[in-house]
Amino acid sequence: MIRLFAAFIADIFFGDPYWLYHPVRLIGKWISFLERRLRKYFPPSDKGERTAGRWLVPLTVLPSFILPFVILEALTWWRLPLPDILLRFTGPVKTWGEGLAMALDAFWMYQILAMGCLKKEALKVYGALKENDLSDARKKLSWLVGRDTQDLSKEEVVKATVETVAENTTDGVASPLFYMALGLIFLPFGAPLGFAYKAVNTLDSMVGYRNERYKWFGRTSAITDDVANFIPARLCGLSMVVAAFFGYDGRGAWKVFKRDRLAHLSPNSAQTESACAGALGIQLGGTHDYFGKPVEKPTLGDPARKAEKKHIKDSLRLMYRSGWLCLTLAEFMALAGRFAQNLL
Repeated sequence: MIRLFAAFIADIFFGDPYWLYHPVRLIGKWISFLERRLRKYFPPSDKGERTAGRWLVPLTVLPSFILPFVILEALTWWRLPLPDILLRFTGPVKTWGEGLAMALDAFWMYQILAMGCLKKEALKVYGALKENDLSDARKKLSWLVGRDTQDLSKEEVVKATVETVAENTTDGVASPLFYMALGLIFLPFGAPLGFAYKAVNTLDSMVGYRNERYKWFGRTSAITDDVANFIPARLCGLSMVVAAFFGYDGRGAWKVFKRDRLAHLSPNSAQTESACAGALGIQLGGTHDYFGKPVEKPTLGDPARKAEKKHIKDSLRLMYRSGWLCLTLAEFMALAGRFAQNLL
């Protein structure tokens, strides 16, 4: 599907410009509004907060799907035919409305992908470490992760950045591609399902914590995110193992992936983190502080070598190579789905 490919290429070259308002910011504001309203409506008991959290998920995900779908579908109602000179290049697209809908769909799919943005932010940490400014590296890392960063050592900053790149290869690349491909199969557009996934992912990043405030309120959001990422995370983990055979330790990636991919409490986080750790020959994970309290996590990989700043760039290369493999899978899935529909 040309739209999916175009969105992927645009993300590589343009990332997420600061001047361009991102729709996910609207989803975040909507979640904050709903949280305030739901907490007022339901009692502050464990049962009340869990019920409120159950309502939060559909009240966030459904509008995130319906609104872009309605906008795109409404555009197709403009039936003014395209001029003959353009019809030579537009294939099945015959009207201005269809053309605008396809263009907006591709643009939104580009915004949904986060590979370029993740690279830009990770390289800021790398740049600070290159200048030997650990304080600045910690600050820039805090924009990427949920853990406390003010006391991290240089090696811990590197590990945290690599972990974030590896984990978000699923959240920012593989899962959006997966759901946008499904959208292109079952809908005329990929962006609505992509935004629905981003709503789930944003819910998890905002309320899916196990701390006192969100233990019950964010439980449904966290479970929904685990379910949504279950298949893409495994496809992405395997893609990263394959990518590791080109310039990195592919056998090590496969070994650690098989051993540690289910080590985290989350069924998905360690899929790509374990593959990345094995590919680079470093150890990730371990106990870190979140909101002032230590959170115990298992280690992933073996400490064959010390984590250094160059491993940040290595993790980004693995992300891009895995991204290309995931794009290939998504394109194949979309084409196979359309082919099966035509047979039926």
